Amino acid sequence: MEPLKLKYREALTEAMAKAMRKPNTLLIGQGVTDYKGIWGTTLGLAEKYPDRVIETPLSEDAIAGICLGASLNGMYPINTHIRVDFSLLIFNQLINLIAKYKYMFGGLFEIPMMFRLVIGRSWGQGAQHSQSLQSLLAHIPGLVVIMPSNSQSILESYDYALNHYRGPVVMLEHRLMYELEFEQRNENNHPFETRVDRKGTDITIIATSVMVLEVRRACDYLEKFGIYPEIIDLHSISHPNRELIFNSVKKTGRLLVADTSWLPYGVAAEMSRIISERDPSILKKPIKSLGMAYAPCPTAKVLEDMYYPDVHDLVLSVLELTDKKATQKIPIPIKTPMTDFYKHFKGPF
Repeated sequence: MEPLKLKYREALTEAMAKAMRKPNTLLIGQGVTDYKGIWGTTLGLAEKYPDRVIETPLSEDAIAGICLGASLNGMYPINTHIRVDFSLLIFNQLINLIAKYKYMFGGLFEIPMMFRLVIGRSWGQGAQHSQSLQSLLAHIPGLVVIMPSNSQSILESYDYALNHYRGPVVMLEHRLMYELEFEQRNENNHPFETRVDRKGTDITIIATSVMVLEVRRACDYLEKFGIYPEIIDLHSISHPNRELIFNSVKKTGRLLVADTSWLPYGVAAEMSRIISERDPSILKKPIKSLGMAYAPCPTAKVLEDMYYPDVHDLVLSVLELTDKKATQKIPIPIKTPMTDFYKHFKGPF
């Protein structure tokens, strides 16, 4: 019997459909009633729930305030943003109020709600429409920040957030993954938990979102030459499992971090802090990190292709950290843009 396969967007469609069956759920944002329905993830919901699926004007801060008020009055708002860049306009509500309400009022008020934010590249998106701002959000106490890397993670995390967690959750969905198909696994992970994606012995690679998939591709290549990395899907950016991460690095003695965003003050820096503050002596080599070039994203595709790390950079980094580059003549894969492997841009988002 073939394993069940589900596309990333299909898992989101299922998660949104399940959410709307609850009479207190509110789906609100730009594009929720669009004919493409945010890559198909909200299609049909406006017709089925016309009073609770609400298209909004370009008033992000005001809409976030409405969501806050709705949550305080027993509703569960799901606020969508077709680009994470647009969510910068809700930071006053999100950071100054939503993240702090429970703390400021001694636990008397809970703010269960969700923000769906789309991150990452396609091509031609430019500097203002292709960012990955997870580190900004994970810096704020009171927020749970999740970056699902596959369909199963979406189903588990969205269900837990909607039905069990009594606080604000930010879900970051990568634009390149919507059309990708994933085999469903029965791994019994906690929905908000860091997880070991693949066991290995030679090096620990911690990855986020679509970089988990790039790391898998790199590891498939490296295993042909007898190099077996351990892959850790960070998943929850705001609440990493420090013990799991430390024990993996203690076992392998080497750490490579692959993030979808810039490196300074980011996820990679936080992973380094976990090791360096506890026991840096477990490292056989200094930690190495990969992320976007530290500059605004270029619009031209030929420049954008150089802007992001890929299998070429991952393999090269692993060989350097495992000392295989100097001792073995392992060919480095040609640098190939992720869009050639995952998705070609079709618009409009």
